[in-house]
Amino acid sequence: MSTGTSTFVIRSINFLTMLLAVAVIGFGIWMSSHNDGCRKSLTLPVLGLGAVIFVISIIGFLGAWKSNSLLLWIYLIMLCFILIAILVFTVLAFIVTNNGSGHNVAGLRYKEYQLRDYSPWFLKQLNNTHNWEHLRSCLVKSDDCNNLPKKYKTLKQYKLAKLTPIEAGCCRPPSECGYPVINASYYDLSFHPISPDNDCKVYKNSKAIKCYNCDSCKAGVAQYMKTEWRVVAIFNVVLFLVLSIIYFVGCCARRNAARNRSKV
Repeated sequence: MSTGTSTFVIRSINFLTMLLAVAVIGFGIWMSSHNDGCRKSLTLPVLGLGAVIFVISIIGFLGAWKSNSLLLWIYLIMLCFILIAILVFTVLAFIVTNNGSGHNVAGLRYKEYQLRDYSPWFLKQLNNTHNWEHLRSCLVKSDDCNNLPKKYKTLKQYKLAKLTPIEAGCCRPPSECGYPVINASYYDLSFHPISPDNDCKVYKNSKAIKCYNCDSCKAGVAQYMKTEWRVVAIFNVVLFLVLSIIYFVGCCARRNAARNRSKV
């Protein structure tokens, strides 16, 4: 790759990534001012990601523009660390999300989830009292369970509903409990449960209690996290390939910059 081509390509790529970094930082600031305490926990990682992308893009852009071998060396080293981090995270994400799947229940259009099906890492995180108290407070404040009576106004609609993993695990008792359904937010708890599952005893019709302390709720959250992690892992594979190409172009630009400097 010629000097002019490599430096032009890397300048163009890093200019676009600078714009992307500004957008990511802006989104992080918006999150911190418009979202509740649960979503604010994502603010620092988003801002950090945007800042890292911006700094690396600036270094790469200036290095290619000035044909500065030192800046390009710094750029390539930082980019190499990011590639390694993405690779490690992606491999771990696929390993962690390899276990766990829903179970079909006769008469239901959605699946139910059991905590024991998921990876030990998920079990450790969700069974940690501090972690679960935070997640539980977020679930109580969210509209996942509160909106069910609005979405399904009749018992027939509710029985035909296709609930999400969190709605299925946190907003209702497990089907094996056998509690008669009154409506989308109320079960007849005077019925003696036919299952020894502790979740049957934990569930209450109260909006603040529901099944938020149930293992089925933790399993629903695990399934949600598994889906999100798998999407991120697939995105990281694409990102890794794109950054690898950028890394190759950066190597060409650095080599050409060093060659030009040696001729002076």
